[in-house]
Amino acid sequence: MIPTVYRSTRLPNGLTVLTAALPHMASVSLGIWVGAGGRHEPAPLNGISHFIEHLLFKGTGRRTAAQISQAVEGIGGYLNAFTDEEHTCFYSRAQASRMPELLDVLLDMFLGSAFAPAEIDKERDVIKEELAMYRDQPAEHVHDLLNAAQFPAHPLGRPVIGTTKTLDAMGRGDLVGYLATHYVTGATVIAAAGDVDHDELVKLVSKRAKAFRTGDRRTHEPAPPLATAPRIISACRRTEQANLSLALRTGSRHDERRYALRLLNVLLGENMSSRLFQKVREENGLTYNIQSSLSLWADAGDIVVSAGLDPAQIERTLKLVVAELHRLRDVAPGRAELDRARDYVLGQAELNLEGTENHMMILGEQWLGFGRLVPLTETKAKLLAVKPSEVRSAARDFFRPERMTLALVSPRRSAAGLERLLIV
Repeated sequence: MIPTVYRSTRLPNGLTVLTAALPHMASVSLGIWVGAGGRHEPAPLNGISHFIEHLLFKGTGRRTAAQISQAVEGIGGYLNAFTDEEHTCFYSRAQASRMPELLDVLLDMFLGSAFAPAEIDKERDVIKEELAMYRDQPAEHVHDLLNAAQFPAHPLGRPVIGTTKTLDAMGRGDLVGYLATHYVTGATVIAAAGDVDHDELVKLVSKRAKAFRTGDRRTHEPAPPLATAPRIISACRRTEQANLSLALRTGSRHDERRYALRLLNVLLGENMSSRLFQKVREENGLTYNIQSSLSLWADAGDIVVSAGLDPAQIERTLKLVVAELHRLRDVAPGRAELDRARDYVLGQAELNLEGTENHMMILGEQWLGFGRLVPLTETKAKLLAVKPSEVRSAARDFFRPERMTLALVSPRRSAAGLERLLIV
């Protein structure tokens, strides 16, 4: 899902610069990516990547926090960041002619953040409020429970945002030390998409190359082995609605079955045409929304089915979900249904390439995830080659009780009895 025209340059210090030239666009999206996220953190520093993400907005030797925002918003631009399990990204978007200014602000944040003690203390409180906000949302809380149960005592099972305990324990030395060891050239990519000149961007970055910390990308703890039986975790809360999430452990983003998995997820629950939406909502009226999502990491992955429903309908809904899993496992999808799912995936891929920000995201994700840029033509060819029997085979491989983890947030006092619904 990469545009036809792209270029990459690896600087002598190990830093990589990527561009997608889209001269017909009026804007440019620019991002600094780091191949470090939640799963690279030791348990006592859980949440440190996200903490650093926040602090890079809080002032440098040249700009205050307000001046950082004003430097981008004052030219009609947009500035943001995110942290996930394997990446952290700081990015901005503005008129293409403003690219040098965007780069200057991002590099100032990345290379010159002050980590002032007062700002650390304030931002710690801000993140704890963010954590409380998510905790107050059962639909968010259930996913934290799900991850903890699916990957117990492992970085993938910890919340990317951290916990109150780990946040309170982190000092300036921890933050600066983690930055020095993980935010290094071998783990860093600068990606730009839009009306951008590759050679100009390389020249601008090269002028600041000596300021980057050199080093290799850090490894992370391998994904834990599979369980031998389904795992279930439940939290009792006084809510009007139950929130249910069912994870099915799959292969990684390097698994050749990922193309069949992508289509399998669409068939199962990615859109309103999916089997779960039709069966659970349209035919039985059990939920306002039910969906599935596919996540693929370096050495693991999962499909997660999520739904909000009447607590009295938990068993009935779970039976319907498991029945659809078994149907996909036992019977290959028809050619027409598979073609609709394939057309949906290919259509979404094309639509995602209409904006410069999505192009930039694809550049960073693919380079850090695969070490190369995967042409859209290659992805299309792989998807077009998937046969109904391969979708069924993937379902048989992954839709198994020992790969299942169920999380529940509801007024229900216990999840006793639900495990029998997963072992059929």
